[in-house]
Amino acid sequence: MKMGATQLSIASTSQWLFPISALRKTPSRATSDIPLDKELYDRSRGVEFLYRLGVSLGLPSSAMYTAATWFHRFYMRYSMEDYHRQDVAASCIFLATKTEECGRKLRDVAKVVCSKVSKKDIKDITDDSKEVEECQMSILLTEEVLLEALCFDFVVDSPHAELVDLYETRSSNNPQIEECAWSIANDSYRTPLCVLYPPRIIAASCYVLAEHAIEGPQSSPLDARIASPAPSASLPTPPSHKAQHNGVSRHAVEFFGFNETELASVADAISILLEYYGAQDLQGSSEFLTAVTSIPPPQSVSHREKLYKPFAHFAPGGPLLVNSSTPEHAIGSGATPTQAGGNTPGKFASGGWRPVAEGAQEGQ
Repeated sequence: MKMGATQLSIASTSQWLFPISALRKTPSRATSDIPLDKELYDRSRGVEFLYRLGVSLGLPSSAMYTAATWFHRFYMRYSMEDYHRQDVAASCIFLATKTEECGRKLRDVAKVVCSKVSKKDIKDITDDSKEVEECQMSILLTEEVLLEALCFDFVVDSPHAELVDLYETRSSNNPQIEECAWSIANDSYRTPLCVLYPPRIIAASCYVLAEHAIEGPQSSPLDARIASPAPSASLPTPPSHKAQHNGVSRHAVEFFGFNETELASVADAISILLEYYGAQDLQGSSEFLTAVTSIPPPQSVSHREKLYKPFAHFAPGGPLLVNSSTPEHAIGSGATPTQAGGNTPGKFASGGWRPVAEGAQEGQ
């Protein structure tokens, strides 16, 4: 029996979804004894480096999202001690240029990598330089391991595609909520959400969180937005039924038709995003970002130890600095980063978000 395209996509994605507990048993921990919070910090830095490579190479956002997903899948099977995040990021980007039909020459990718690591102008790096040759070799060698880690499974579905479908179901959308959800989805790749939940769960989490952030602290709490829907009038009300909240936007929950288990996953995903944002040094950041980090997590979230600790604890150059040279995530106080000249992939060019920076040295 031949499977349809949708079935193939679901089957491919399911083998790359792990329980949260798996993060505490990754090779970085099992073989290298790297603390989980340190691994998550370095994953975030690795994806930021990956985004910078993609933007400098002029790649479409879809290619960067695919590469970022592979980055996280790779480190579910290999240790960060054995393979440096920048080598893996570069190989993920190079492979994505081939699978996403936006091909770039290996030499050009290597030159961009050398430019980012050495902080030299790319015009000052010659094609036949030793550093470019070594970088090309490193990309190819790491790519071999990457292909093995991925089992040659290149299929990746993005929460951004789910967000587009969600946006198209409403005739009167709030552009601010859409832009904010899109930016949060960009940021989600700096966390391991893409190997924990399906894209529709992540998309709904980003949208619900964006709604609360835009509507303000006096709006309905997250739990009301993701509460179980009322049962059919023809069915008896189960004892565990949660009352429907009047006037609360449940657009995402109703669009995706989540069941109880999926709603619990949405709550967990929102909690992880809030932990990630809360790990930033917010000194001098935008009021909006401060507002996001002040949103109380859903009370329905599963009880677990926090994944993130303050990033300032790990930054070798001191605490994380807002608006420095290396963006740490996509939500801030300026213009939305765009494909042509921004620091991270984006969709909208007229919004009110800009990257918030990481103070650690990019070349480390």
